[in-house]
Amino acid sequence: MQHANLREALNAHWQASAAGDLEAEHDIYADDAICDYPQSGERILGRKNLQALRGHHPGKPSGFEVRRMQGEGNLWVTEYIIAYQGRSAFTVSIMEFRDGKVVHETQYFSDPFEAPAWRSQWVQKITTR
Repeated sequence: MQHANLREALNAHWQASAAGDLEAEHDIYADDAICDYPQSGERILGRKNLQALRGHHPGKPSGFEVRRMQGEGNLWVTEYIIAYQGRSAFTVSIMEFRDGKVVHETQYFSDPFEAPAWRSQWVQKITTR
């Protein structure tokens, strides 16, 4: 699948995720897709299990913002922010494609933290949620 087609598929995926449309959100995955959550040590096997897991999430996201999406060939990375119950989760999704479908995704989730004052002379503040 060409670069523009993968970007279009990813845009549709993230828009469906933000809208809570489970069917459209999971159209991007191959039936035998694997999704890894390294921080919790979990692996989800298959599109159906991934969709079921996300459909039963007790704290449905209340907001979703894609910050950056970059890729080449069959490897794409998306940085985004998910709002859960008034808190932001900074998230990175690494997707590997085969024949236009995601066959492997790895997701990392991180809570925001306050920047320490000692490094303020070397940094510039950026806007987040």
